[in-house]
Amino acid sequence: MSISENLEKLFSLQGKVVLLTGSAGGIGSELARGLAGVGAELALADLAMPPLQALADELGGGGHAGYVLDISDLDSISQCVHDILFRHGRIDVLINCAGINKREGFLDVEEATYDRIMGVNLKGLYFLTQAVVRESMMKTGGKIINMASYNSTSMLGGVSVYGATKSAVAALTRSMAIEWAKFNIQANAIAPGHILTPLTAITWANEHRAGYLRERISAERPGLPAELVGITVLLASGASNYMTGALINVDGGAIAGGKPWQFDTKY
Repeated sequence: MSISENLEKLFSLQGKVVLLTGSAGGIGSELARGLAGVGAELALADLAMPPLQALADELGGGGHAGYVLDISDLDSISQCVHDILFRHGRIDVLINCAGINKREGFLDVEEATYDRIMGVNLKGLYFLTQAVVRESMMKTGGKIINMASYNSTSMLGGVSVYGATKSAVAALTRSMAIEWAKFNIQANAIAPGHILTPLTAITWANEHRAGYLRERISAERPGLPAELVGITVLLASGASNYMTGALINVDGGAIAGGKPWQFDTKY
């Protein structure tokens, strides 16, 4: 068997239907491109149709389609899952990539902000995943990939609510893994580090904040959305059939310890 045949056997998503939330975002759109490149049929979900249609057109062919989803609204979740199953027949992979944040101090957060972040990052993820498993995966098996965060394990100032939701995402991933193994469902979470996207560009343009972050990243740079594609393909493919309940850091060495202190070395 050739190298290409071996790689296709391990990692191909040909014939797999992937529901990707947050598809119009900086990370979500790059994941869509990577998944389409290994054969996935994408159900692209986000708040507005125009960017989803543009992305589907860019990807071309493959049965890709956009679906409007307000993940904080249970009726929208139900309608979206119904529409996807009507068109595609099943959902083999669910990638919970949708998420929001607002940087405010713990004492500054008001109820509306708290409820909005919790509603998208946690409640929405919970009930969308529940719907997908009930309506499709408990019959066919599948893969669930939850987008956690560096803040699932470590924290920055001003992200108390966001960090709480992402810590909870890691815990929910473990619950999914142990409860749904009997359905041949594997659930894992990716914890991106400090990724450069249109939403985080303002942080990296701030000299103080960028310097602070570089000191805490072994690679001394932000990650790129494309650098999350490989682990996503792994977790979506048959190559990860014995992986479940894991939280996988993709963070340039931030959780490992960042830049080392000064020490004696010949190198």
